[in-house]
Amino acid sequence: MIPMIDKKTTGQQLKYFMETRGFTPKDIQEYLSLSCVQTVYRWFMGVNIPNIDNLYALSSLFETSIDALVAGERLEETPEREKEAPSAAR
Repeated sequence: MIPMIDKKTTGQQLKYFMETRGFTPKDIQEYLSLSCVQTVYRWFMGVNIPNIDNLYALSSLFETSIDALVAGERLEETPEREKEAPSAAR
């Protein structure tokens, strides 16, 4: 199974971090030099997600990891799975 990002939950995470850190959508727009604030609202609604550059910048602004911002369905690595993984993939 390929890990997938849950856009709606990621949007909720972004909104949570923004609010708990005391930022507004307009602050995020200006910080990332986005052309319009609607982009931020689309992230919150789960229509779109930030690109990797914006996620990296947001993780710095919010003082958290990208993993904390992104919600998804990723299988956790276990010792059994690590043994099964091809050596080239490590």
